[in-house]
Amino acid sequence: MARPRIYKTEAVVLRQMPLGEADRILTLFTPDRGKVRAVAKGVRRARSRVGGHLELLTCVSISVSQGRNLDVVGEAQVTQVFRGIREDLPKLSQALYIAEIVDRFSVEHSSNEAVYRLLLDTLGLLEETGQPELLLRYFELHLLDDSGYRPELFVCIECRIELDPGTHYFSNAKGGVICPNCRTGFTEAMAPLSVGAMKVLRFLLRNPDYAVVSQLQISVVVMREVERLLRNYLRFLAERDLKSAEFMNLVSSSGRP
Repeated sequence: MARPRIYKTEAVVLRQMPLGEADRILTLFTPDRGKVRAVAKGVRRARSRVGGHLELLTCVSISVSQGRNLDVVGEAQVTQVFRGIREDLPKLSQALYIAEIVDRFSVEHSSNEAVYRLLLDTLGLLEETGQPELLLRYFELHLLDDSGYRPELFVCIECRIELDPGTHYFSNAKGGVICPNCRTGFTEAMAPLSVGAMKVLRFLLRNPDYAVVSQLQISVVVMREVERLLRNYLRFLAERDLKSAEFMNLVSSSGRP
């Protein structure tokens, strides 16, 4: 059965790129169609009816016509603006990082409602949270899980023996933790994984409810270790650096309020 030529859906605007003098190519993420690339015609003109409804990092209700190469946006109506993110540069940089990860780990026209809900919920939480670093770690780990890249944190990825408390190693190539006994057989450079970082990662993975996660108290040292591990694993899987991560780090290091 052929899909309807015109479809309506909800979407978050992940990315936008100018096209010609007045148009934009938008990367949208939807609950039922996954990632969609579509042209918004005339959207850069001052008199555009939909221009203000298709800004980056907004949630919109849209009508889209299927095209041969790119779909075409018809009507659009904002449903969520995330004003608290737009008015805060550090949070804006973090939201752009979230959007880039979803873009990199999503396939066009392959629906993943779990990732869509995670994206929408995380943007909403980012507006209000005073712990953005913890929220980002939560998002990264659950994005990996919902995208089919869940890291193995409970048994050695090589010998499959349950991991005892202690310092182990994380292999990006294997996608999980390797015990010290199996580590000797690998030439790959691996990051040591402390007991504290292992506990945090397991806790984040086991708790889909961020209200529970937000109560967690983590030392700066352990938080940095978890951040490095997840960032390196994401970079390895994406096979490229995440540009928004550089911007986010720049904003963070500038110390701007």
